[in-house]
Amino acid sequence: MGEIEIDTDPRYARGIELFNECEFFEAHDVWEELWQEYNGEDRTFLQGLIQVAVCLHHFVNGNARGAVKLYHSSRNYLRPYLPARYGIDLKRLFEQLEDCCREIVESKEEFPQAEIPVDRIPELVAYR
Repeated sequence: MGEIEIDTDPRYARGIELFNECEFFEAHDVWEELWQEYNGEDRTFLQGLIQVAVCLHHFVNGNARGAVKLYHSSRNYLRPYLPARYGIDLKRLFEQLEDCCREIVESKEEFPQAEIPVDRIPELVAYR
């Protein structure tokens, strides 16, 4: 079996589709399968995408504390790949994620209570 190419692997594209359909846990599953098989230098890129998906999954399901933790770690994993990687506009993703999660990230409560703002859920878009 040859080396996996992230951008041509159908699981990468499927994860993007699921993410954009707000099927965050399912996107996480697909990308995690790819991540487990991928041994290249961009493993942290995949890990970052997985964590963004889990962040939003937690937020949708009322686990704001878990969402905040993954918000920060996902950004740390993806930051070296700014502004874009494998066709995804990461700069825009960062801006949208920040806008979506602002209330819980800025909260001083140990267990922030907030509902995800449906009109501000991030979407993975192609870099232009």
